[in-house]
Amino acid sequence: MDIKLINFQKFDDKRGNLVVAEYGKEIPFLVRRIYYIYGVPKSEKRGFHSHKRLEQVYIAIHGSCEVMLTSGKEKKNIVLDDPSVGLYIGHDTWREIYNFSKDAVLLVLASEEYDEDDYIRKYDEFISSIEEKNDI
Repeated sequence: MDIKLINFQKFDDKRGNLVVAEYGKEIPFLVRRIYYIYGVPKSEKRGFHSHKRLEQVYIAIHGSCEVMLTSGKEKKNIVLDDPSVGLYIGHDTWREIYNFSKDAVLLVLASEEYDEDDYIRKYDEFISSIEEKNDI
């Protein structure tokens, strides 16, 4: 499973905090799409898919949420609650996002523009696709 936490450049002084994320340094891909998720009720979950090619970085720029990631064999749960830390998620990784705080804003940086054909939205299809790749 290709995931990692990224510590962004952070500059703090009496005027406040500034966080920098640059392509080729902290962000390992050219960003082609940016979106954010907010206003998610505490009981709701997001995600429930994987991508065939897309890479992403999740950043909880306000509040917190949890992310469950799996390769089908390995599983990790990660809490995002620091706007100076991002979570890189490579392709072929199933993700579920949950436990959003009331004030959560999750920023997502994506390597590609939206393409529905890049999504795998059924977990059993995700497992089958991973098994096919491992048989090659």
